[in-house]
Order: sequence, then structure tokens, then C-alpha cells
Amino acid sequence: MNISDKTGVMRKQKKHTILIIDDSDVNITALIRILSPDYNTHIAMSGKEGIELAKSISPDLIILDIVMPDMDGFDTIVALKKAVSTRYIPVVFITALSKPEDETKGLLLGGSDYITKPFSPEVVKQRVINQIRILEYIKKIEQLNRIDQLTSLPNRRSFHERLLSEWKLAVREKTPISLLVMDLDHFKKCNETFGHLLGDIVLQKVAKLINGMIRRPTDFSARWGGEEFIVLLPKTDSESAQAIAEFIRSSIENKPITFSDGLTTNLTISIGVNTQNPTKSCSMNDFLHYADDALYSAKRNGRNNVTVHIHD
Repeated sequence: MNISDKTGVMRKQKKHTILIIDDSDVNITALIRILSPDYNTHIAMSGKEGIELAKSISPDLIILDIVMPDMDGFDTIVALKKAVSTRYIPVVFITALSKPEDETKGLLLGGSDYITKPFSPEVVKQRVINQIRILEYIKKIEQLNRIDQLTSLPNRRSFHERLLSEWKLAVREKTPISLLVMDLDHFKKCNETFGHLLGDIVLQKVAKLINGMIRRPTDFSARWGGEEFIVLLPKTDSESAQAIAEFIRSSIENKPITFSDGLTTNLTISIGVNTQNPTKSCSMNDFLHYADDALYSAKRNGRNNVTVHIHD
């Protein structure tokens, strides 16, 4: 399938990956013929091999035979659903077992669909298309749940997921990690002066400014809530984090917000900074708490400044 990018140039959409677990060369050949033009296909000839391959390649969909030696399809799906890395991969059974009780068992064990042999190529194609559509819909919903709808920045939930990942990496690699927590100064007055609709525009413009000021792919900005924003800076020491915070602060101070009707307003922002070299005994809650404390110190000290938490 081809899609247009923003420039209008046609490009190929990334193919979804399908893992076929079946011990029959005839069935495998038929399924590859049906699916390979539209999908990346991988093959496993046994349940055990299929489980290991699923953990390795994380396919979008698994097609699973039931009647196999050593480990049948029912045992295979049970193992797939138990493993954290594979439990949410949809599984479509393709089998010669056509009794209603077999189909019921497969669906109760977590199968997403059940196709009996001999199968029609068109039926297989359409059943796979249906499962991929469901998968894409779920992914879109999950993505929306991680995005702040006003600013289009990642939201608090998304930030916590990223922090957990980067924190574990910092512990493992013994590298510093820094956090900027920032709050627009006197934003309530801005809402009272211009109204909440223009206040929302202010938040959108500030979000775009902040997001545009972080350079590395590993840096992560999010809306923390209200007029608060947060930036995670992996592999960043305190001096560098303070410099980035000051760059954000001065940029916002020196860039008036202009509305469509020509009105402008000047804003300032207060920023709290915390840097730690995490260990297994460190707490992510403390990491956040210290940055938050630094923010409140910045506001108590007159706002429009950067305050760094000093560790004892």
C-alpha cells in the first residue's frame, strides 16, 4: 500500500509482520503465497520454535496451527498469552479441527479468529486484514491516550512510561539523568486578560517553543498539567541541564506570543532542575520531588528564573 507524505511524494507504508507456526510444508507454502505480497512473513515449524521467534521479532499477528507434534496449538497459545512480551499479539488459528468445541476452546484460550482447513485464500486474506485493522485501531487509541489533546505533546502518562525506561537505562549504564519542571508565571492573569480560548493558544505556542528547543532524539518534553511542562534529559549532567533550562527560560522571555488578531503578550517561565546518577536504591519519586521543590524555590525567588536542586 502506498501513502503520500506531507510533500505529496508517494512512499510505501511499512509492511506488517506475520508469524506462521505450522509443521506442514504444504500449508506454509500456501500461506506464504497468500500473504507475502502484502506482509513480511516468518516461519516456525513447531510451537516451541514459534514462541521463541515471537519473543524475538514481535510480529503484528500470529497464524497458528493446532495439530502439531510435541506442543500443539492450544499449548502454544497458552504459553504466548502468559509471556509479557507476546500476550497481546493477536493469534488466528488455521486448523483441520472443525468441531464447535475445538473452535470454542481456541477462542476461550485467547484466539482472535478461527479458520478451518481447507481454507480459501480470499477468506484468509480478509480475516488477516480484519485483524490488522483492529490492531491499528487499538494502537491509535493507545497513542491518543498518551497525547495531550490541547498541545499535542506527550501527556503525564506517556512521560511516566518514558521516565521508567530511561531510569532503568541510567541505572544500568551508570549515567546521569536530568529533569526540568517548568511553570508559566502568572498564567491565571493571562487567562483573565485574554480569555481561556486565547489562553489555550498561549499553551500551544509555549509547548511548540519548548519542544523545538530540545535537540536530541532521546530528550523528551511533555505537558505535566495546567500551565506546567516537563523535560527529561537522559545522559545529561547538572551543568548542561542548567544551560538548557536557561536557554528555554530566556527564549520564552524574549519571544512575545502573537495572536491572529495582532495582539501580543510577553511571558516568563520558572524552571526547577534536578540531576541524579540513579542507582537501584534511588527513587524516581524523589527524582521528581526534588525537581518540583526546585521549581517552587524558583517561584518563591521572584519567578522567571532557573533553580537547581542541590543534593547534600
